[in-house]
Amino acid sequence: MEFEYQIQYQATVKIFLQNNDFSKKSISAIKRNGALLVNGKNVTVRAQMSVGDTLCVKLPNEQPSENLMPFNKPLNILFEDDYLLIVSKTIQQNCAPSRDHKHFSLVEQVLGYFQQNNYELTPHIITRLDRNTSGIVIIAKHGYIHHLMSQTMIDKRYLCICHGEVDEQGIVDAPIGRHPDSIIQRQVNQSGKEAKTVFRCIKVKPKYSLCEVRLITGRTHQIRVHFQYIGHSLVGDDLYGGKQDIYNHQMLGCKKVSFIHPINKKNIEVLDKYDTIEKKFNML
Repeated sequence: MEFEYQIQYQATVKIFLQNNDFSKKSISAIKRNGALLVNGKNVTVRAQMSVGDTLCVKLPNEQPSENLMPFNKPLNILFEDDYLLIVSKTIQQNCAPSRDHKHFSLVEQVLGYFQQNNYELTPHIITRLDRNTSGIVIIAKHGYIHHLMSQTMIDKRYLCICHGEVDEQGIVDAPIGRHPDSIIQRQVNQSGKEAKTVFRCIKVKPKYSLCEVRLITGRTHQIRVHFQYIGHSLVGDDLYGGKQDIYNHQMLGCKKVSFIHPINKKNIEVLDKYDTIEKKFNML
């Protein structure tokens, strides 16, 4: 992966890179295994550039962890360009390997996709979902792109099915921290981190509501914890009081993401055409 810049002001290569959101880690990696060319000639970060020069930055190839086992299963691809891959994740799949699920994760599935297509790329998960939360996941094709996306505002919209008839709309503003009796479970806790969730009820039927949710913050299990807190646990979520006979996993999916692309500055909006949350609501 490489980038080309037309220089508009005098600066050293290092200062220019810093001004263009190359992290210290990225610059070090380029110095080790990448390349910097000014007007076609290899230079160091100390090289002085003048107005009108052309700088080419060649990012180093990355090597995936030896612990990742490529998983060759077709992806539900929603968007792809040279920098990003956006897919729809199914339930019963981790985004990354865990102690209890060491293989067949989404990142391994993407690695298999890259290798099948002879892409010398390493996947970097940007937006993670719980194992049994479905929907949109954004993946960067290089660590540098992951760094840029970490500074990008991403608007994520979810659909969920919860118990009871929910108010038309509302905001849950309640801090979340670890549950004292669990390494997995979270709870609303005044000593926890700030957490804010905005919701809007879309459909209601006896005993259940379908809601669209927007996260202002991004805490672990935030939607699940906040809906339990307001007395409307997600259907199927046995960890947070929503156990139900029909579905044995939380009825929650990321259905839409939008953001400004960090490279071409275009507005990107992606909808999950594989989403089934509303269909499952209609079946209740």
